[in-house]
Amino acid sequence: MRMAEWIKQREMRGAICFSFSDIKSDFPEQPEQILLNTLSRYVRAKRLELVAKSFYCIVPPHYMLHGVPPSYYVNQLMSSLNKPYYVSLLSAGVFWGAAHQRPQLFFITTTAPRYTRSKKRNPVLLWCYRKEIPTKFLLEKNTETSVVKYSNAELTALDIVQFDQHIGGLSRAATVLLELVENTNFKGAHQELFSFTTVATIQRLGYILDEILNEKKQAAVLYSELKLYQSALKYCYLSTRNRKKQSVRNEKWKIFVNAIIEPDNI
Repeated sequence: MRMAEWIKQREMRGAICFSFSDIKSDFPEQPEQILLNTLSRYVRAKRLELVAKSFYCIVPPHYMLHGVPPSYYVNQLMSSLNKPYYVSLLSAGVFWGAAHQRPQLFFITTTAPRYTRSKKRNPVLLWCYRKEIPTKFLLEKNTETSVVKYSNAELTALDIVQFDQHIGGLSRAATVLLELVENTNFKGAHQELFSFTTVATIQRLGYILDEILNEKKQAAVLYSELKLYQSALKYCYLSTRNRKKQSVRNEKWKIFVNAIIEPDNI
């Protein structure tokens, strides 16, 4: 069988991704370099896309011009890596209709050890890492090829504040929160959700909701849950990038306000 026919048969079965080991096992008589050269030709012809190390996605005709979106293959990729994951940060915001501008990167959160990857191979994927995946706070969404997991609204809100350095800072986080907040409900969050973030993150999120976005009701619920989770709060910096000793203090949230947050107008 020629490789073109092998790819076509996989596509017809709905097996839209494969690893180099898959093709080696089906073409045992072919030298590895010959197989790699053939695969490279298909990549250049945009019939295949090398989305990760030794992992290929078959490109359908309607994606040949602009490339395959990560939601098309992310579930298959993470299954091949045998790692738990969820679509997070700004990419989760897209699922919630709270992206404002569609992000150029696709954010995946998974567990350590870190996945060895090359930005040149797939510059679209941005990886974040947790010690544990909060599976109870994940949802599922149907895509063209499978089901992907993504963070619920409350976990997304906490993530974009905790990992703001990945998305462009706290002003970008506040912009997403403007639209995301209509979907969040932090009632009961002290029981489990808060264990997957830091107290400082909750304080920062509360300050942004309260003082920047004027979401007083949401902020009040979050504050009540925070006091149930940890009654005695310590002061922390609003921005971890700009630790200044002389900063305005917010007494309620115990925040050193050392940054100006300016969300975009929606």
